[in-house]
Amino acid sequence: MVSNMAELWDAYNDKFEKLEGVTLVRGEKIEGDCYHMVCDVVVKHSDGSYLLMQRDYNKSHAGCWELTAGGSVLKDEKVEDGAVRELREETGITGLELKEIGRDVSDYHRALYIVYFGVYSGDKNSIILQRGETIAYKWVSRETLLKMPPYEMCSSRALGFLKEADL
Repeated sequence: MVSNMAELWDAYNDKFEKLEGVTLVRGEKIEGDCYHMVCDVVVKHSDGSYLLMQRDYNKSHAGCWELTAGGSVLKDEKVEDGAVRELREETGITGLELKEIGRDVSDYHRALYIVYFGVYSGDKNSIILQRGETIAYKWVSRETLLKMPPYEMCSSRALGFLKEADL
């Protein structure tokens, strides 16, 4: 029995195609050839700096810096709408035009990742942290971002796509 509070996801195959009639539940093992969809958003300020979010100490990769805001796409939610929602929830940023910059399949996590990129021209001090998700944020130059040691970051996928797209 699924509780009313359970987070529900649509199921997808490894070709990023939605599987009709299949619902996944957060926290339950994903069986067979099913995956859940995860969206991540890289935010670059119009001045050229990048937004980094520090993960809450109660989450995996505790205290690490992330180049993205993001999370799982909810049942019946379009992927880009999930990206917009996650960005708003984790940063307070709204109204960005998003561009897809990469896709990845993780058999280990049974997850499909779509990484988006957007340019923000608002007040850099107006970021709103989401309790339980993030504890700090900072804006860094591209040079600083590329020099950060891997043990401080947990965004290798997004960083790779960012480098590939030369953004």
